[in-house]
Amino acid sequence: MASPILAALLSFIIPGLGQFYAGYLTRGILLFIFANIVAILTLYMINMPIMVVAAIDAYALASKTK
Repeated sequence: MASPILAALLSFIIPGLGQFYAGYLTRGILLFIFANIVAILTLYMINMPIMVVAAIDAYALASKTK
């Protein structure tokens, strides 16, 4: 029998791991994938202003070299 406290702790550390530990393999894998997609999209959106500034700067620098 799986420990509910350990399952919660595992899932807090790595989303989906607690479900995997409790025997719900598909649910654990889906939660893990979903959590990683959300994390990647969040980091991408946070990084978007830096990417825009870098693109504008690269355009300006390339225009100077003509």
